[in-house]
Amino acid sequence: MPYKSNFIPPSKKKKILNFVMLAAVATIFINCNSNSKSAKNTNAPIEVGIYNIKSKSITLQQELPGRTKATLSSEIRPQIGGIIQKQLFQEGGEVKKGDILYIIDPVKYKAAYDEAYAAYKNAQAAIEASRLKDKRYKELVKVLGVSKQDYEDAHTAYLQALATAEEKKAGMESAKINLGYTEIKAPISGRIGTSSVTEGALVTLDQTTPLATIRTLDPIYVDFTQSSVELLNLKRSLQEKTIQSGSTNVRLKLENDALYEHNGTLKLQEVAVDEATGSVTLRAEFSNPENILLPGMYVKVIVDEAVNTHAILAPQQGISRNPKGEATALVVAKNGKVEQRNIILDRAIEDQWLVKTGLKENDRLIVEGLNKIKIGDIVHPVDISSKLYPNNTKSN
Repeated sequence: MPYKSNFIPPSKKKKILNFVMLAAVATIFINCNSNSKSAKNTNAPIEVGIYNIKSKSITLQQELPGRTKATLSSEIRPQIGGIIQKQLFQEGGEVKKGDILYIIDPVKYKAAYDEAYAAYKNAQAAIEASRLKDKRYKELVKVLGVSKQDYEDAHTAYLQALATAEEKKAGMESAKINLGYTEIKAPISGRIGTSSVTEGALVTLDQTTPLATIRTLDPIYVDFTQSSVELLNLKRSLQEKTIQSGSTNVRLKLENDALYEHNGTLKLQEVAVDEATGSVTLRAEFSNPENILLPGMYVKVIVDEAVNTHAILAPQQGISRNPKGEATALVVAKNGKVEQRNIILDRAIEDQWLVKTGLKENDRLIVEGLNKIKIGDIVHPVDISSKLYPNNTKSN
């Protein structure tokens, strides 16, 4: 087998060495260039989405629980005893004030009235006889035709006849009133409920069970409650220059969350706080021509409490909480750095927070990219206000 030598000529060794050195330099240059680009990208500002805070005029509303209540309610009870002869209304229908609802058998009351009337007429006749006698004795006593005692007796009899006639007249009027009570009439206008008795039933004076109930439903009241704390906070807010009193108009949300088509008017506020609940009762009046609202329904009343003419609203996605539970927000300062603000919130309005303190007009609130930044970072803000709220970006 022929022998192969590993000898490399010096000239060839030099060429190989030069090639290796050149490759090493190229590698070092490429790595340096790559590290330079990486460092440059690391120092570039991070892009974040910001919401440009603008003050707006908004109506501060509150939903309060309430119950509907008839404006007028009357329980029908008999004022005399007797047998129900007729029922003259349709249950659940409308009745007018003065309509006859029931007729109690009037026979004995008519007889009592006739008797009282006759007694009164008899007493009137007795008056005339005693008056004439008193007149004659008055003349005779002057000429000593009768004794003074006889005259005084005749005069007394006349006065007694007058008193008796008045007594009989009062008895007749009482009998007439009782006769009138045989017709049970509607004291108010409204819708009448079911009847607790039927024709032929016996009713008595001062019975506890009403015969029926009439309720006036148009208009109708809604009584609702507000806590005394909320009332105090509202009064304190109204002392601020940017807060104005709200409207007395109120709206209604029904049990199925549908909005009632007629607006109401705030009528009154109770003058005392309920010690058991710590709340104040308010009352509103609503038109109810379709009789949609019935007494006792649970509803929610939307009250325009006040108007904030310079409200600061912040998207909820830009507000977070620290470990203490305090609300915080990150904003872009004028120098482009990220700053943290401690803020105080008032209430949620749809998907925004109403901010009391901590944010002001033209602050740039960071709402996107929050997970990529920390306090002190320099960022590149991109205004996405119109993207978040296309129709709600104009300042006040």
